[in-house]
Amino acid sequence: MALAPPLADALAPLIADPSAAAVLLDVDGTLAPIVRHADDAHVPEPTRMPLIRVAKRYGVVACVSGRRSAVARRIVSLGSITYIGNHGTEVLRGGATEAEVDPEVAEWGERVRAWARKAQTEELDRLRVRAEDKQAIAAFHWRGAPDEPAAEAAVQALAARAESEGFHTHWGRKVLEVRPPLPMDKGRGVERLLTGAGLAVALYAGDDRTDLDAFAGLRRLVEAGELGAAVCVGVRSDETPPELEAAADLMVDGPAGVRDLLIALAG
Repeated sequence: MALAPPLADALAPLIADPSAAAVLLDVDGTLAPIVRHADDAHVPEPTRMPLIRVAKRYGVVACVSGRRSAVARRIVSLGSITYIGNHGTEVLRGGATEAEVDPEVAEWGERVRAWARKAQTEELDRLRVRAEDKQAIAAFHWRGAPDEPAAEAAVQALAARAESEGFHTHWGRKVLEVRPPLPMDKGRGVERLLTGAGLAVALYAGDDRTDLDAFAGLRRLVEAGELGAAVCVGVRSDETPPELEAAADLMVDGPAGVRDLLIALAG
């Protein structure tokens, strides 16, 4: 398969020495296409097959998700690799049955869930805003709601309430996350995973604002001398945040472009 010159050049250091390279991938919108209902997400088999080959060949392969690590593993359906979930606060290692959870974040779990139960009003139900329990994170989705602008407005009001009550909020692609007032981002999870791993280069691919944190985490590892180089790949969609394109070293077109990237890495 012929790759565009920028992508071929970017992948060359990883392909040259796979054992000293890490391949890190977001899940929704990157490996798995975005779907109307989040529970329906899955990685298509034509993408999963080269990912399996990559997992056997590279020094570190991990999926980095805003979902819980166990849910990300179910979507990808590959148990041999590591999953960093809940924006860097969970690590589910290959073959493990229990995730390692940041204890400070875990202590907030019941407070967040209690708040979310009160927040899910009849009005949000009427607007078809869907709540997702992610332990220490409460997510509110409005993708596919009959009146998306009205649903989004209701969620914006919910965000203001959450912030006034001491929680942090984070916006994704048609989703609001209500979080503890603690540092939680994919970059921190990436740094914890790769620090001390003795790798030369790492690639990260993602499609949303939360993936900017992972880009930043890789670049901090380069600055610290933990990595010799980092490759930050943005995944283009009709909802691509402009800041993602600005921060990426290069862009690929949707999950199909990620599949082509994996095929090239798999050799």
